[in-house]
Amino acid sequence: MPIAKVRGINIAYQIVGDSGPWIALTPGGRRAHHEFLPLARKLAAAGYRVFLHDRRNTGASDILIAGEEPEESLWIDDLYELLSQQGALPAFIGGSSAGARMSIRFYLRHPEAVRALLLFRVTGGAFAAGRLPENYYGQFIRAAAEGGMAAVCATEQYQERIKANPANRARLMAMDSKTYIAVMSRWREEFSKGGHLPVMGVSEAELGSITVPTVVIPGNDNTHSSASGRAAANLIPGALLHELPIKDQDIALIPFEEWAPYEDEIARVFADFMRGVAMRRAG
Repeated sequence: MPIAKVRGINIAYQIVGDSGPWIALTPGGRRAHHEFLPLARKLAAAGYRVFLHDRRNTGASDILIAGEEPEESLWIDDLYELLSQQGALPAFIGGSSAGARMSIRFYLRHPEAVRALLLFRVTGGAFAAGRLPENYYGQFIRAAAEGGMAAVCATEQYQERIKANPANRARLMAMDSKTYIAVMSRWREEFSKGGHLPVMGVSEAELGSITVPTVVIPGNDNTHSSASGRAAANLIPGALLHELPIKDQDIALIPFEEWAPYEDEIARVFADFMRGVAMRRAG
C-alpha cells in the first residue's frame, strides 16, 4: 500500500481507477479505508478515480494524539494535502457517517477544492450525540486514567491499529498518559459541542452556505437516522435527496458491510449525479 508523508506523519492510501475525475471517499468512525473498496471499484468502472486513505489515528496510518485543533480538522487538512500531492483538486468529496461530516467541513474549510459533495449515512440527533463522544474518546480516556498507555494499547480499537502498523505501539507507549488524556479530553469537548446541531458538528447556517451540488443518501439506524439525512438535504440549497429502499431500524449501528446489497445503486446514483454536475459546468 502506498504511504505519503503528510504534515509530519505517514498516511496509508490507495487509488482505485486509472483515469477520470477524482473522488475522495472517507469512511465512518475511525475505520480503515478498506470497507469502501467494493464501492470504489464500482465507481472506477463508471469512469472515476477514487482516492481512499486511512486517516491519522486510523488503519495503517500513523497514530499522533496531538494538536490544538479538533481531530476532524486535522483529518481535513491531511486530506487536502494528500489530494494536492496527487494533483487531484478540485475533487468530488464524500463519505459515510464521520466521513460525511468531514466532507461537509472540508467544503467549509476549503470550498475551492470541492466540485460536489457525496454524502451518505449522515449523523445527527440526540442518540448520536450521546453515543459518539464515548465511542471516540471517553472509553480511551478512562483506559489511560486507569491503566496508562498500556491499557490504551490493549483496547480492541488500538489493537487493530497496532496490528495494521506495529510502530504505533511504540509511539503510544512513548506518550505520557496525562498528555494523552488532555488531548483526547479536548477533542471530546470540541466534538460534543456540535451534538445539538442538525448534522453533528455543522450548524444550519453552515449547511445553508453550501453552494456546490450535493447528493444525500440517508442512513437507517439510530446513529444515522433517515431524519438526519433528510434534514441535511433540506438545509443544503438545491441538494438532491436519494432514499434507498430501506427502513429505519431501532438499533445503534448497522455496519456499512450490511449495505453491500445497495452498493450498485449507490454507485449508480453517485455516477449519474457527478455526470450531471460535469454536464452543467460544460454547458
